[in-house]
Amino acid sequence: MRLDSARLKTKTDELGVTPEQLADAIERPGLKGAKALSAIRNWMAGRDHPRAKKTDIDRISEALGVAPKDICRFTCEVRNHRGSPRKAKLVADMVRGRHSDEALNMLQFSPKRAATNVRKALDAAIAEAEVNGADTTRCYITECRIDNGQHIKRFQPKDRGRAHPILKRTSHITLSVQERA
Repeated sequence: MRLDSARLKTKTDELGVTPEQLADAIERPGLKGAKALSAIRNWMAGRDHPRAKKTDIDRISEALGVAPKDICRFTCEVRNHRGSPRKAKLVADMVRGRHSDEALNMLQFSPKRAATNVRKALDAAIAEAEVNGADTTRCYITECRIDNGQHIKRFQPKDRGRAHPILKRTSHITLSVQERA
């Protein structure tokens, strides 16, 4: 679960809550005073540093008087997918911005290798949204990002004692789901 800065800003503007009031609400050991205020301003600006914990999101939602599903998006990551990012991006482009049920159906019948891991990430994100009280029939994919992973290095023996390197590429899949307002 990650905070959605645009939704957080609109809710604070609607309700007239200041960042100082939110900073008072999220104070905990290690995040007090100026650090809490700095964290709130970072989260409202779209920076996720320090990473917002579930307890922080719950306290912010209590201070605003809204449900956590109204100010956050539900994210899942699949790390070190054994496939190149270039091929996985084709699958990500296929489902980005779609309704979750439609995307699940598309991924089920896709012949691409990356479709299985993207589907696993989507299932996990939908499950997290369901646990936090979101209506899964109104969820859609807000973010589907593919990042480069580490290379697995192998060598192919060639003539006259030479070896040619083979780089087996991996990728990281990040998928976020949000309930449509």
